[in-house]
Amino acid sequence: MTGSEETPSFRLAYVPGATPAKWVRIWNERLPDIPLALVQVPSTEAADVLRAGEADAGLVRLPVDRTFFSAIPLYTETTVVVVPKDHLITAAEEVTLDDLAEEVLFHPLDDVFDWDSPPGEPAFERPATTPDAIELVAAGVGLLIVPQSLARLYHRKDLAYRPVVDAPQSSIALSWPEEATTDLVEDFIGIVRGRTVNSTRGRTTAQAEAEQKRGAARQKPTAAKSTGGKPASRTARGRTGSGGAKPAKRGKPRRRS
Repeated sequence: MTGSEETPSFRLAYVPGATPAKWVRIWNERLPDIPLALVQVPSTEAADVLRAGEADAGLVRLPVDRTFFSAIPLYTETTVVVVPKDHLITAAEEVTLDDLAEEVLFHPLDDVFDWDSPPGEPAFERPATTPDAIELVAAGVGLLIVPQSLARLYHRKDLAYRPVVDAPQSSIALSWPEEATTDLVEDFIGIVRGRTVNSTRGRTTAQAEAEQKRGAARQKPTAAKSTGGKPASRTARGRTGSGGAKPAKRGKPRRRS
């Protein structure tokens, strides 16, 4: 190996709210010689990062362009409304969109929901980001609907959230460019799908091929030394003794007198 050769690595992009820690831990246990680098990206930029080859795969929010990307849905999040801690909504365990019809609801530019018609009363302006909208909620200006992971990510002591039972939901998926399905991408797919370390699809191609060759070698018949390398005939296999002596001939049956 020359000094100019690069060490293989795997770059995993992830959007705010996605939690790759469990899969990263399994990767480090199974492939300790291949570093996994995490690349945090805004939801709105995840597709561009993957298209540009700045990451090998990503934990992104659906939908994605299925003409270019492959995607494996992983889980769907509960949708919640973020409110000031002293808001009347906190008296309920869950709410509906109708309960929010007269509330001012922020619709940030990086909103992850594809609303046909945003619920509630429109705000005076659209915040640039979800964190900006959280700040406005804390100021008592309006409310915000987000996936639960984002409510937890941007949690503040002066805010609370409640599930919205009939709101759209956001799903997290593992996605990568379909034409760039490398061995390392296949390894990560095996991890997120829960394959064991002994699963062929959970290994690299080189490991799988080596295992197949070892299995084929074990199945090859052993040549018989006493027959010049040819498998022993039925007659030879039926003989007894180490020297291959023929069994004794039986005498003719005697007639009864």
